[in-house]
Order: sequence, then structure tokens, then C-alpha cells
Amino acid sequence: MSGMGRALIITGLILVVAGIIISLAPRIPWLGRLPGDIYIRKGNFSFSFPLATCLLISALLSFILWLFRR
Repeated sequence: MSGMGRALIITGLILVVAGIIISLAPRIPWLGRLPGDIYIRKGNFSFSFPLATCLLISALLSFILWLFRR
């Protein structure tokens, strides 16, 4: 299999997994509500920045990609 073909297959698989995660995310109650996530509500304005959730997802993706490179 050529390098370009392998890269396209891996990219496609990553997109499929990302799509599944995005479609299932509303069903995971703690996602975006971890300790360390920033949520500010003042009157009609609300701001949400899921810092801890982003760090957790980044760590998981880094670990998965590390496993693929081994």
C-alpha cells in the first residue's frame, strides 16, 4: 500500500471516529462539566470553555496516536 493511500485511510478512520464521538457526546453527561471547566453566566450572557475536558481528550488522542506509532 502506498504512503498516500495509507494516509487517506487513516484520515478517513479518524474522521469516522470523530463523527461517532460528536454524535454521542450529548449522551455523556460529564463531558464539558469536569472540575476545571470554565463556565460563566451573567444575565443574558454565558461563556463556556471546557479546559479540563480539552486536556483529557488531548491526552487520550496523544496516547492513541502514540500506540499507532509504536
